[in-house]
Amino acid sequence: MTGQTAPSIDLAGIVRWLVDHGVLDGPELGAVRQLAGGTQNIVLRFSNAGRDYVLRHPPAKPRANSNRLLEREIRVLRALAGSAVPHPAVVAACTDPEVVGGVFYVMEAVDGFNPTVGMPDAAAASPEIRHRIGLEMIDGLAALASVDPMACGLEGFGNLDGFLARQVSRWASELESYRRFEGWQGPEALGDVGAVGQWLADNLPPDMQPGIIHGDYHIGNCLFAEDGKLNAIVDWEMATLGDPLVDLGRLLVSWPGQGEPKPHTMRVTPLNGFPHPEEMIARYAERSGRSLSHLRWFQVLACYKLGLILEGTHARAQAGLADSATGARLHRSAVALLEEARNIITLP
Repeated sequence: MTGQTAPSIDLAGIVRWLVDHGVLDGPELGAVRQLAGGTQNIVLRFSNAGRDYVLRHPPAKPRANSNRLLEREIRVLRALAGSAVPHPAVVAACTDPEVVGGVFYVMEAVDGFNPTVGMPDAAAASPEIRHRIGLEMIDGLAALASVDPMACGLEGFGNLDGFLARQVSRWASELESYRRFEGWQGPEALGDVGAVGQWLADNLPPDMQPGIIHGDYHIGNCLFAEDGKLNAIVDWEMATLGDPLVDLGRLLVSWPGQGEPKPHTMRVTPLNGFPHPEEMIARYAERSGRSLSHLRWFQVLACYKLGLILEGTHARAQAGLADSATGARLHRSAVALLEEARNIITLP
């Protein structure tokens, strides 16, 4: 076994389970490398008998819902098997937390680069490749929107009844819950957040075409080939059922404009070549066949939801429960997102 492994993980027990279930040829692993190991999940890449795998396991200090979220990831990835959605295939999964202390699964390793980490020379030198990256993200999202969740076994994966109507109260309640953190300066520091929520409630789309939602669709959760092809959409732990336009709104609010990047836009360089949002919207309409007559509502919702989520870290930081610099940075992003929401609302 080579490379650095994650602490507080029973890797030997996981390997035994994989061998016993015929996934691995033997217990010897090669090139073990930790891809992520923060508060969300521990992610390890390793090889066995000439084949590369990626393991996802709850963090060393799991959240109360860590196992449940991984079970949902497993379910949605299996449901997408055979679809046109670029995704890593699940090779094996153990949903009994008693085996090694947590749910885990192994998926096929997908090669590719993440533009927020760095771009290979070809992509960094080619505006055409960067343009393709943006359109490939739209095509992947349209492919996901075309999957029938009931036909692929995702009954009960999310509550579709009143999905859109629940969004404002759900995230307004989240914001109010931060009052438990002593020292938090309160929602007033975000500007008139109540007005944004009221606009969303007053302009609720009359209906929706249900589908699968990734839940956190942005360029940081995609892997690309050197020529810009989308190899895989990753990190599916927030997936649910609802209106897929939620994902489009999330993507658009994080997409860079033609000026300086905003606190909430993607961090990639260089920026020239990436498609304009108008082109991406037209591409999505063409590829998905969905009506975008209420797209502005979904863009405002994306700003509102993400801003309130980020403010949670700021509230914890002000209570001494999170890094103060990170909290301040995410607060600036939250303020910018709510300001962006108000700007979108006032568009003609």
